[in-house]
Amino acid sequence: MPGTVTMYSTTWCGYCRRLKSQMDREGIPYTEINIEHDPDSAAFVEKANGGNQTVPTVQVVPAGGGTEVVMTNPSLAQVKQALGA
Repeated sequence: MPGTVTMYSTTWCGYCRRLKSQMDREGIPYTEINIEHDPDSAAFVEKANGGNQTVPTVQVVPAGGGTEVVMTNPSLAQVKQALGA
Protein backbone atom coordinates (compact mmCIF):
# COMPACT_ATOMS: atom_id res chain seq x y z
CA MET A 1 0.00 0.00 0.00
CA PRO A 2 1.45 3.39 -0.94
CA GLY A 3 2.11 6.17 1.55
CA THR A 4 2.41 6.25 5.31
CA VAL A 5 -0.16 6.20 8.10
CA THR A 6 0.46 7.51 11.61
CA MET A 7 -2.20 6.91 14.24
CA TYR A 8 -2.22 9.06 17.37
CA SER A 9 -3.98 7.11 20.10
CA THR A 10 -4.25 6.16 23.77
CA THR A 11 -4.30 2.76 25.45
CA TRP A 12 -7.91 3.16 26.61
CA CYS A 13 -9.48 4.27 23.30
CA GLY A 14 -11.94 1.72 21.91
CA TYR A 15 -12.18 3.54 18.56
CA CYS A 16 -8.40 3.30 18.26
CA ARG A 17 -8.44 -0.45 18.91
CA ARG A 18 -11.17 -0.93 16.32
CA LEU A 19 -9.36 1.02 13.59
CA LYS A 20 -6.05 -0.71 14.37
CA SER A 21 -7.65 -4.15 14.03
CA GLN A 22 -9.28 -3.13 10.75
CA MET A 23 -6.00 -1.83 9.33
CA ASP A 24 -4.19 -4.96 10.54
CA ARG A 25 -6.80 -7.14 8.83
CA GLU A 26 -6.43 -5.15 5.58
CA GLY A 27 -2.62 -5.23 5.73
CA ILE A 28 -2.28 -1.46 6.01
CA PRO A 29 0.97 -0.65 7.84
CA TYR A 30 0.90 2.19 10.35
CA THR A 31 2.91 3.77 13.10
CA GLU A 32 1.10 4.21 16.41
CA ILE A 33 1.98 7.02 18.80
CA ASN A 34 0.48 7.14 22.30
CA ILE A 35 -0.22 10.81 23.01
CA GLU A 36 -0.18 10.14 26.77
CA HIS A 37 3.55 9.41 26.51
CA ASP A 38 4.54 11.98 23.87
CA PRO A 39 3.78 15.65 24.64
CA ASP A 40 4.72 16.80 21.11
CA SER A 41 2.23 14.36 19.60
CA ALA A 42 -0.44 15.44 22.09
CA ALA A 43 0.13 19.03 20.96
CA PHE A 44 -0.22 17.95 17.30
CA VAL A 45 -3.54 16.23 18.08
CA GLU A 46 -4.79 19.28 19.98
CA LYS A 47 -3.89 21.55 17.06
CA ALA A 48 -5.70 19.25 14.61
CA ASN A 49 -8.81 19.06 16.82
CA GLY A 50 -9.51 22.58 18.02
CA GLY A 51 -7.63 22.17 21.30
CA ASN A 52 -9.02 18.72 22.12
CA GLN A 53 -7.03 15.50 22.50
CA THR A 54 -9.44 13.51 20.32
CA VAL A 55 -8.23 10.07 19.25
CA PRO A 56 -7.77 8.34 16.98
CA THR A 57 -6.28 11.16 14.98
CA VAL A 58 -4.76 9.73 11.82
CA GLN A 59 -2.16 11.39 9.60
CA VAL A 60 -1.85 10.00 6.07
CA VAL A 61 0.92 10.97 3.67
CA PRO A 62 0.24 9.47 0.24
CA ALA A 63 3.13 8.09 -1.79
CA GLY A 64 4.47 10.21 -4.61
CA GLY A 65 4.27 13.59 -2.90
CA GLY A 66 0.52 13.75 -2.39
CA THR A 67 -1.12 16.12 0.05
CA GLU A 68 -1.01 15.12 3.72
CA VAL A 69 -4.42 14.38 5.24
CA VAL A 70 -5.24 14.54 8.96
CA MET A 71 -8.50 12.89 10.04
CA THR A 72 -10.23 12.44 13.39
CA ASN A 73 -11.81 9.04 14.07
CA PRO A 74 -11.81 8.06 10.39
CA SER A 75 -13.37 4.93 8.97
CA LEU A 76 -11.20 2.31 7.30
CA ALA A 77 -12.65 3.46 3.96
CA GLN A 78 -11.50 7.04 4.64
CA VAL A 79 -7.96 5.87 5.45
CA LYS A 80 -7.85 3.80 2.27
CA GLN A 81 -9.16 6.72 0.23
CA ALA A 82 -6.53 9.07 1.70
CA LEU A 83 -3.85 6.53 0.74
CA GLY A 84 -5.22 6.41 -2.79
CA ALA A 85 -6.18 2.74 -2.49
